[in-house]
Amino acid sequence: MIEMLTLERGTLIVVDSTDRAQFYRAIAPNDAELARLAQLTGASAELLSAACDPDERPRFEAEENARLLVLRVPCDLQKSNTPVKTVALGVIVTANHVATVCSRDSDVWTSLKNSRSIAYSPDQAPAFVLHLCMRVARLYLAKLTWIKIQADTVEQEIHKSLRNDMLIRLLELEKCLVDITTSLRAHDPLWDRLRRGWQRELTEQEQELLEDIRIEFKQARDLAEIHSGILSGMMDAFASIISNNLNVVMKLLTSITIILMLPTLVASVYGMNVKLPFQDSPHAFLITMALSFVASLMGVAVFWRKRFF
Repeated sequence: MIEMLTLERGTLIVVDSTDRAQFYRAIAPNDAELARLAQLTGASAELLSAACDPDERPRFEAEENARLLVLRVPCDLQKSNTPVKTVALGVIVTANHVATVCSRDSDVWTSLKNSRSIAYSPDQAPAFVLHLCMRVARLYLAKLTWIKIQADTVEQEIHKSLRNDMLIRLLELEKCLVDITTSLRAHDPLWDRLRRGWQRELTEQEQELLEDIRIEFKQARDLAEIHSGILSGMMDAFASIISNNLNVVMKLLTSITIILMLPTLVASVYGMNVKLPFQDSPHAFLITMALSFVASLMGVAVFWRKRFF
């Protein structure tokens, strides 16, 4: 799918005419759509194909008529065990257009559409790309906040759980954090190349924005590493908690079994077809029940003293 957009009064709107389009947004394009996008933007097919690879690493590449910036962006996976995964987002800048290519839909363009202060011209292409990078950094921070909230929710539920469901949920969140941390670390060499990769020197404002982007990505990476370390410790601790909860239940059930065994033993002895005490007494049944009750009561007292209950 290829979506065409343009700027009107600082806001991105969707258009249906290539004459008005300034931006092209391609989501999981096929070969025909890639060929059409290459024709519309003037970028080479090799550059667009490289941007389509979901496993492409962050990099910046300059050609004669276009520049390619590849970022790793987080995406939501609704039908996957891993709720958040990073994929490659290719940003192709030509003389008159900016195109993005991604194998999945992401929230980067959604945040841009909601903005009211976007400006763009061919001379301002570096600034627009830097604003796009800042949106990606903030998207990382938002996903990390969501993962932290999910981990806190699991932490509240796992204290009373005897099953592995919550532990598996923590493992899925940790896999998300490992993927995010790896992707954020891969962006580190990118910023210096992004500073030198344009046909002109960056303005002072653009250089400040680039430095802010570097700080935001570093903050996101530090948070991801902290959350990953916390989750690893939580998984070890909660594995012990689940095992301990199970041991407590088994101890309680064993204690109840032993207590119930005592009256069963008395009843079994008095059920034998031999001569027994009290068998000629009219109160034999009551005496047997009393013995069973006293034996059970003594068992309860012993277990209570040993704190088995």
